[in-house]
Amino acid sequence: MKRSTSASWTVPQPSWLIVALLTWLLATAWIRPLMAPDEGRYGGVALAMLRSGDWLVPRLDGLPFFHKPPLFYWIGAAAMAVTGPVEWAARLPSILGGGAAAALFLFLRRWSTARLALLSTVVLVTTPFFFLGAQFANLDMLVAGCISGTVLLAAGAALAREREEPWRALLAGAYLFAAAGLLAKGLIGLVLPALVIAAWCAATRRLAALRLALWLPGWAVLLIVAGPWFVAMQMKYPEFFDYFVVTQHFRRFASSGFNNEHGFWFYLPVLAGLTLPWFAWVFVPRGADDSARHRQPDIDRLMWIWLAVIVVFFSLPRSKLVGYVLPALPPLAYLISQRVLAGRSLEALLPRVRATTLAAAVVCIGCVIAVAMYASPPGTRLKLPAGQAVAPGDQVLMLDSYHYEIPFYWNLREPVLVSDDWKAAALDTRDNWRKEISDAARFDPAHAARTLVDRTQLADTLCVPRTTWLVGSNTAQLANPWLFRAQLVAVNDGLAAWRFAGSPTSDPHCLDAPLAPAPASAQSPGAHGDE
Repeated sequence: MKRSTSASWTVPQPSWLIVALLTWLLATAWIRPLMAPDEGRYGGVALAMLRSGDWLVPRLDGLPFFHKPPLFYWIGAAAMAVTGPVEWAARLPSILGGGAAAALFLFLRRWSTARLALLSTVVLVTTPFFFLGAQFANLDMLVAGCISGTVLLAAGAALAREREEPWRALLAGAYLFAAAGLLAKGLIGLVLPALVIAAWCAATRRLAALRLALWLPGWAVLLIVAGPWFVAMQMKYPEFFDYFVVTQHFRRFASSGFNNEHGFWFYLPVLAGLTLPWFAWVFVPRGADDSARHRQPDIDRLMWIWLAVIVVFFSLPRSKLVGYVLPALPPLAYLISQRVLAGRSLEALLPRVRATTLAAAVVCIGCVIAVAMYASPPGTRLKLPAGQAVAPGDQVLMLDSYHYEIPFYWNLREPVLVSDDWKAAALDTRDNWRKEISDAARFDPAHAARTLVDRTQLADTLCVPRTTWLVGSNTAQLANPWLFRAQLVAVNDGLAAWRFAGSPTSDPHCLDAPLAPAPASAQSPGAHGDE
């Protein structure tokens, strides 16, 4: 073990720290169901990629889904190929994005002090915002990890080059992480770290280091890793560039018609509130011996610029989601740690740091438990009774809503049918499940014609010699009286599932026939209550 200047601070070797980090993040990644819509959506797309065998085209309910690139789905699908559809495998890409903590430790261990490296890492991994982000199956933490790796490796390459130390491997790694960022969430994986490094070089008068942005071997790495997927999608789908780049990047950034609109100030209370109790140290006065010799201007400026670029960039558009600013957490953890250590005796400080770490860890675990108890979507609890399952050849139809988590928890191998007013859905500009599926249908109209069922075509779909499993609101029978002819198999506080036997003679009027009395056991609340 490597020790710092004080016997009270033991700095672990990087390998042990990485093991501890993964253990900490994996420890609770399995205890709560997937949340809707994000976790159900991205976990479901990854599972669909595995089931279809098509590892190039992400698909939502069998339709090409180009909101985001495929890296998250590749990792999740690969994990589920080993484990099956389980929660922690669906969250593994985000857990790997949490590797930003290890990257921060390695960077600060080399260019700062061992104690600051260790404390910054501890602060980061016990910050509730970071901990929850690393256990939430969406793309924000994965791209945050890629952005962090790019910034730290590029800055390390610039510093090493100044000191005439080996720098090319570091810079190649920065380009590799930038390529991963492109494949994780698109242009921000390249643009944001480039803005951070460019601003840092200008602020520290390292203008000569900007020439590293033109390093041809690095661009070769980036294009070889990230280029083929984008080229393949453009060749297969001519509308890909307009939808993925123009709509999902520039129009989303500049427009105000998307969901989650907030003011410019939004991320300031988010960062302050979701990083407690560590953020409280910002208000603690500095120690008596906070002299300039304890500071590191180059690293300090990098972290301040990194924090400012991320927060300002995502504050500009009106549409804001909390997870967008996850890339700001590594520099914020460094700045908080610097404040904790400022001019204080390590021996006197250690009990307070341990207490804050314990309190932060308890908050992290408490948040996971609270989410597990109070944020479980109805689709995760709609389980088929023992002995019943969707058989090969059966079809599943969702009434008037698409529940992302159902295919994951029912372990479905084929896309489901979705009934809705699809002509009206095509005109919807709001971010919702209808908009996502309607957009995806543009890329494969033939498949959409088979899976997207207009409400007026329900009889054509159901009156066939084939079993259909129906999922809808637990009050859907009020709007669809023919459901009384189906067998109710599961119900909870939001959803219900029915088994409809179809029509052996393909009678097109089977939904209009007089209602037959349903078997008592099929409608018994005691037999089919909340699962």
